[in-house]
Amino acid sequence: MIVGGRVRFMLAGRALGHRNYRLFCSAQAISATGWVIQALAQSWLIGTLVGWNHAVVYIGLLGVVQSLPVLALGLFGGIIADVWPKRRTLVGAQIATGLLALVLAALTCFGLVAVWHVFVLAFLLGLVSAVETPAHQSFIPEIVATDDVANAVTLDLAAFNGASIVGPAIAGVLIGVLGTAPCFVLNGLSRGVVIIAFLAMHERELIPPTRLAMPRSLTAVRMNLGESFRYIRHTPVVLLLLAVVALVNAFGSNSLNIVLPVMAANVFNVGSTGYGFLSATLAAGALTFALAIAALERPRFRVLIGGGIMLGVAELALAGTTLFPIALVAVFLAGAGSVASGASAISIIQITVPGPLRGRVLSVWTTVIVGSSPIGNGLTGGVGGLLGLPVALATAGAAVLATEAVAAAALLRGYGRSGGDPEAGATQEGTV
Repeated sequence: MIVGGRVRFMLAGRALGHRNYRLFCSAQAISATGWVIQALAQSWLIGTLVGWNHAVVYIGLLGVVQSLPVLALGLFGGIIADVWPKRRTLVGAQIATGLLALVLAALTCFGLVAVWHVFVLAFLLGLVSAVETPAHQSFIPEIVATDDVANAVTLDLAAFNGASIVGPAIAGVLIGVLGTAPCFVLNGLSRGVVIIAFLAMHERELIPPTRLAMPRSLTAVRMNLGESFRYIRHTPVVLLLLAVVALVNAFGSNSLNIVLPVMAANVFNVGSTGYGFLSATLAAGALTFALAIAALERPRFRVLIGGGIMLGVAELALAGTTLFPIALVAVFLAGAGSVASGASAISIIQITVPGPLRGRVLSVWTTVIVGSSPIGNGLTGGVGGLLGLPVALATAGAAVLATEAVAAAALLRGYGRSGGDPEAGATQEGTV
């Protein structure tokens, strides 16, 4: 048992054997910590500016505004990821993100911040994300061996969720003692450390795919985008995963992000510190399952389906309680289910899509996720404002369970195993 445990632990961290990936993963942990601290502070700032009785609607709208640029321009971000060197793109994105965070910090610190400032800066941050996200995701196969890609993707998510445990604790204390401005300062300064990590990577150890030629006309852009859509249409497993992730994201993670700060303030009466505990517990569940999934030799559909079911059940449990300890258990399970579903899906896509198409296909992935966010944010905020938070959560949980039931039926009928590009670079055998 001891030897088996050691072997399993080594399998879980095998991507860390690559120096560039160690730097990348460290950068992700730092970047995610700053991001989570700012996200929590941003939601809390909105609540204090508009009043907690209206906060759920405004926080939902804020999510929509930040998502719109990625929805509109995310596909072009995929072209950028396939054309430009990804490390250079990521460094530029970090610089822009840091500057936006420091602007919000200055406005808040000097008492000048208004609701419209937060919304404008969130929109600009969405523009940066439209470029950064496909570059970040498609960069992973360039810094690890092919056999380690799925493991690296899962560890990347584990780094994010590990930071999401630390981040809320830091944000909760800072907001309670000093206010929201220091949270934005920390996020801005953290970007400098991330840039150093990217610049410290060894260029000679990167494994860049054949780069897409720079499109010189709108016709060329349309052809490049069309190539990715044709690939997705003729690869049923990718099409199925995109559909499942869109719905689970809309009614799973996004719903929780909107309702948790309001439930902390109005239902459980635990304030910003309690909100930090809820967010940290959500991340703890995600981290626990991310590490467990990282030890698997390959991603599996059964983990994806099971994770979604766990998420839906957890949302239903959270909808039915006013007790803080029960809520902590529910959000732990929700975090576990969310990462089990999301990590499995993106890992299968990463090992399926060929290198020259990866940036564009992952930009479709990003656009689908972000495009589903306004739907989830709008419905959760609207239903929560009209019918109350329990109804909003119960509706979201039921939608997630229905999605997983349809996906399981499709897989049993062999939908995810048929078709596909013969040059995709991977088969789905053994992933069920």
